[in-house]
Amino acid sequence: MVKKTNKISDNSESEKKDIVRVEKQKSVNTPQASKRTVAVKDSSQGNNALKTSINVQELKEMNITTLIKYAESLGILEVVSLKKQEIVFKILESQSDKKVEIYGEGILERLPDGFGFLRSAKFNYVPGPDDLYVSPVHIKRFGLRTGDVIKGTLRRPKEGEKYFALHRVDQINYAKPSGSSHKTVFENLTPLFPDEKFDLSGDNGGATLSTRIMDMFTPIGKGQRGLIVAPPKTGKTVLLKEIANVIIKNHPEVKVIILLIDERPEEVTDMQRSVNAEVVSSTFDEYATRHVQVAEIVLEKAKRLVECGHDVFIVLDSLTRLARAYNTLAPPSGKVLTGGIDANALHRPKRFFGAARNVEEGGSLTIIASALVETGSRMDEVIFEEFKGTGNMEIHLSRKLSGRRVYPAFDIQASGTRRDDLLLSEEERKNVWILQKFLSNMNVVDVMDFLIEKMRKTKNNSEFWEQMSAKKK
Repeated sequence: MVKKTNKISDNSESEKKDIVRVEKQKSVNTPQASKRTVAVKDSSQGNNALKTSINVQELKEMNITTLIKYAESLGILEVVSLKKQEIVFKILESQSDKKVEIYGEGILERLPDGFGFLRSAKFNYVPGPDDLYVSPVHIKRFGLRTGDVIKGTLRRPKEGEKYFALHRVDQINYAKPSGSSHKTVFENLTPLFPDEKFDLSGDNGGATLSTRIMDMFTPIGKGQRGLIVAPPKTGKTVLLKEIANVIIKNHPEVKVIILLIDERPEEVTDMQRSVNAEVVSSTFDEYATRHVQVAEIVLEKAKRLVECGHDVFIVLDSLTRLARAYNTLAPPSGKVLTGGIDANALHRPKRFFGAARNVEEGGSLTIIASALVETGSRMDEVIFEEFKGTGNMEIHLSRKLSGRRVYPAFDIQASGTRRDDLLLSEEERKNVWILQKFLSNMNVVDVMDFLIEKMRKTKNNSEFWEQMSAKKK
């Protein structure tokens, strides 16, 4: 976390020994010192000074126990009762007086007054004392907008300031800042049907039965707008987790973001530990304003990355609860739909879901979102009906299958992908057509029993098709 570099201009052995002697003396005189202590030799020798650096992001990635121990090793006392963001700020504050270069990064949230702050995904973009101030000068110079991923060096707060501030910009959206102001605005990019398929087949490893079946009947392409229609307890969260893991395994170039809205805290922790991706959440005990703020920052970040030519994959759980949050905040229009939905409330969640697209100029934004049905709430049914048909891929999960403990609980006949001919090869289309024709006379339980039995005997889909072709002969 703390990097040390000795910058010594001449080759004098006596000067080297002097530096080592000073460092040993400091470690003896400081009872709280540990191996992670930032030691700085305060001297007027110019290049002979021992310089150190701190990366704020690495501090934020520490678990709370490690962070408290590290703070105490630096001589910062009474941090146990502080929030994690406050502890990070205390550490930075304690080191800012020394010759320590501080690096930081975050997602820009630009405010109406012209300045902005770099928020951290580790804290779900919640404003806090460890946020990094971005001046209007930097914003105008580089054409920065909400959602830009910025890395750079920081300076300590001046008199009357509360936040550490961005001093030098090193990277914008994982690239040098020189060309960032010339990118095309997301809304001006040309949307196309997805034409490059994500590999969920298991041919390169990492796939499960669920993703292998999806790869055949509901393929996902770069820029897909997919809806997982799920009654309660049908395995939607596990399915989303498996999709994210196989994308990370087979497509490391894709930026995967998991957005959990109105979920239980324990499910957030489980997702963070199960998937090696950015997990952003707003749990059910948060206000609707937090749900909306988190969702919109994630969307803006994805747009900025697509503008720079990146492929972004957002897993949203769930679209229904996000729409409920927007409905709570919508100003009353006087027109209320069945279930208590305001007539204008669904425009913004539709704008979120509709942002998924394959872009002709390069880059793509894929969104796979879950929609809740059969919950007993009329509002949830209305939300699903409003989003039905807006996506270009749908997976329906069956309560009949999950009730029999059959997983994955796919309703194959109700699921499908629009224009899958752009994603599948001619041979794959032919094989899928023959298999669908064979399965069309079976009920939903027999279909899944057949597929699970046959696919468990093979390692990947290529082997499955070879086995099926051999039986036909």
